[in-house]
Amino acid sequence: MNNRVLKNAGWIIGCKIIQSLLNFVIGLITARYLGPSNYGVISYVASVVAFAMPLMQLGLKHTLVKEFVNSPDKEGTILGTSLAINIISSLFCIIGSVTFVAVANAGEKETVLVCVLYSLSLLFNATEMTQYWFQSKLLSKYPSIAALAAYVVVAAYKIYLLVTQKSVVWFALSNAIDYFLISIILIVLYQKLGNQRLSVDWRIGKEILSRSKYYIIPSLMVIIFQHTDRIMIKLMIDETETGFYSAAITCIGITGFVFTAILDSARPVILEGKEKNQEIYEKRVVQLYSIITCLSLAQSIGMTLLAKPIVLILYGAEYSKTATILAVAVWYNTFGHYGSVRNIWILAEDKQKYLLGINVTGALANVILNFCLVPIWGAVGAAVASVITQFFTNVIIGFIFKPIRRNNYLMLKGLNPKVVIELINTVVRRRA
Repeated sequence: MNNRVLKNAGWIIGCKIIQSLLNFVIGLITARYLGPSNYGVISYVASVVAFAMPLMQLGLKHTLVKEFVNSPDKEGTILGTSLAINIISSLFCIIGSVTFVAVANAGEKETVLVCVLYSLSLLFNATEMTQYWFQSKLLSKYPSIAALAAYVVVAAYKIYLLVTQKSVVWFALSNAIDYFLISIILIVLYQKLGNQRLSVDWRIGKEILSRSKYYIIPSLMVIIFQHTDRIMIKLMIDETETGFYSAAITCIGITGFVFTAILDSARPVILEGKEKNQEIYEKRVVQLYSIITCLSLAQSIGMTLLAKPIVLILYGAEYSKTATILAVAVWYNTFGHYGSVRNIWILAEDKQKYLLGINVTGALANVILNFCLVPIWGAVGAAVASVITQFFTNVIIGFIFKPIRRNNYLMLKGLNPKVVIELINTVVRRRA
């Protein structure tokens, strides 16, 4: 990894640390204020909206960086067209999300209203796609600062809700406000920093969709085995158990910004390396696997050993049942991030068509496992199902399926501790 990647990642991590500290404090107070039941309602609705996200994004989030790298002379049209497509698709997805909740939770007016407000985030997430232009230029400091600024405003809004003791309905709106502010800031920044004006060309839109379409169903399948658990827990048990499970997932996500920063910064450099030198390109993939492995294992071991005190300190005795769930669920983290690295490799190799089979298999496995284990072990069963699904989908399938076997070979090379040690030494020498 070169200095551009490290500097880019540094901006993301720096801003995210501040944002996470705010999120840490406000999130804990909010969870305690709402209690497991109301917290479960928010989490349930968030999972329903998450199902609509891949349909709204139409796979563009996975390919836009490459589109900008390959066609810098058309970046204004590519971005403008992508925004237009996503805004249209978001409107249909909002209608679909609200309709599902209204039918599945008939008579629960508050749950439906929470869904209406929360689903507005789909519209603003569509306009947030501008961030991928900044990623392609390794200018992630701008979307990082934008996200931080937006979250400061949202944090202030949540503090107001806590002080005035508003209902769960008001908290549902905070997510939409967050995405709205980020999207506005990024579009304004692009207008100042970009060399091309935004424009829409449906012919180019058709070309972009022809390449991104391979990610739509696979992305939906990923969401299925990331969020099916919360929906099934809510429908098969209750919202309180959903709240316990969601608290565990939130604990795991505390360090998520580190992985996001590394993956987002490495993606354009790996794609660029593929065009220039195969050996360097594969070396970068191996290094990325090595970094992800070390960080994920450190998190998993730490949270497993300290699950009970972590939950008691963060959420209080009311959420004590979350500790067992956390100790199990945290282990899906490593295998989940392996899937993210694999997807970068697949994009670089133009093997997107294979994602469908991989992720459909994983999604089906997750639904079946949740259906079998949730009635027996409740939220702990959902955690076990998630770990098995991620390991099967992102590790085992790679050895079985020949077209992506090369990726697993690179993944195995990344398990060698010498790789990360060598990388650290290289960075230290450059800094000296």
